[in-house]
Amino acid sequence: MAERRVVITGVGIINALGIGREQYFQALLDGTIGIDRIQAFDPGKFPSQVAGEAPKLKMSKIVPKTQRKSIKLMSRDIELAIAAADGAFRDAGLKTRGTDPDGPVDIDPVRSGVNIGAGLICCDLVELAAALEHGSENGQFSLRKWGKEGMDWLTPLWLLKYLPNMLSCHITIIHDLQGPSNSITCAEVSGALAIGEAYRNIVHDRADIMVAGGAESKVNPMNLMRQCLINRASTHYNDRPEQACRPFDRDADGNVAGDGGGIVVLEEMEHARRRGATIYAELTGFGASYNFSKDFVEPEEQAIGIRLAMQKALREANLSPNQIQLLIPHGVAVASHDRSEAQAIKAVFGEHTRDLSVFATKSRFGNCGAGAGAIDFATAVLALHEKKIPATMNCPNQPAEYGLNINNTKPIDASIDHAMACCYTYGGQTAALMISEWV
Repeated sequence: MAERRVVITGVGIINALGIGREQYFQALLDGTIGIDRIQAFDPGKFPSQVAGEAPKLKMSKIVPKTQRKSIKLMSRDIELAIAAADGAFRDAGLKTRGTDPDGPVDIDPVRSGVNIGAGLICCDLVELAAALEHGSENGQFSLRKWGKEGMDWLTPLWLLKYLPNMLSCHITIIHDLQGPSNSITCAEVSGALAIGEAYRNIVHDRADIMVAGGAESKVNPMNLMRQCLINRASTHYNDRPEQACRPFDRDADGNVAGDGGGIVVLEEMEHARRRGATIYAELTGFGASYNFSKDFVEPEEQAIGIRLAMQKALREANLSPNQIQLLIPHGVAVASHDRSEAQAIKAVFGEHTRDLSVFATKSRFGNCGAGAGAIDFATAVLALHEKKIPATMNCPNQPAEYGLNINNTKPIDASIDHAMACCYTYGGQTAALMISEWV
């Protein structure tokens, strides 16, 4: 049996640049930066006070009427995933129980599945406040009192808002997807790994349609404090939010929180052709690895894991490094990480590095956690399809040792046949995805 080919037929994106692939990609081309002073809560007491916040969502307009009771059990992360999945299905022209609750569906639910990357969802502090107050003694948290009194101040179904698997669960239920279903929680790599697993499910004939990607809201007090405590957050640009995220720049001073999600519809090629779907590109390779480091927060100096993931993706796609025109790296704007990633890119692409266009997305909307790798993948798909590469912002002074071909002025027209998106997390997981023009 010939190997089944996998194409991308739908793209759903939500982040600080807007909702939907058209609004998002046009904002990239227009040079828009979605990073501003945090509005979701008062950041005045935090060293870092900026973030990329996605628009608020009206879930009653997305969730079918018969399932709207479940909205009260949705954290921000879940909402972002549902909105991105809805956008992906509609962009693909697919009718599901979620997009057309009153009409006939045109998917086979048994042959349709979901793989979603999720983060460690941060709790709403307002919901926790009363429980913590009644679970403390003399200003100190007491496990005994928490079990005896504190937990009584949480609503019975409180935990269902914060389980990472609930992103995929809600999407599965809303759209009646009865095929393979899984959740992956590996920080910023979650969405990319989910896409890779969904790709495998189609290649190995476990499904014909997979909705895959990731979503997370990093704009909350708990995450921001965590990033500040481990010295990963940008702190020098609170008065100039639009300049805060500076991937691969000499003046990069840290990560900028974002919230958002990227979800795509992957489809077996012949299945997509039979229904006359618009095919954006083909997913041709997937590589994953582990980037071991003795320090949990700092990257491995030799960046072996990042190199392995990219090499595996190239090998599966049967491509040489000099055939790639576009790379979307992780580009987290933490100097030690950017240096390590640049080293890995040069090790894989060699002399071709100076010709390889590099577009670092986080300069525009921040780090969307579990959604980051999926948004980067979707961005590579759109850039290849539109034959346009947006400009990386806030990178006027790249250290000479990096040696990357970063366009920091304006969008450029480019003949893109093959593109790669690569991401990693400070926990060590790494993933790379190859996208090729569909022919």
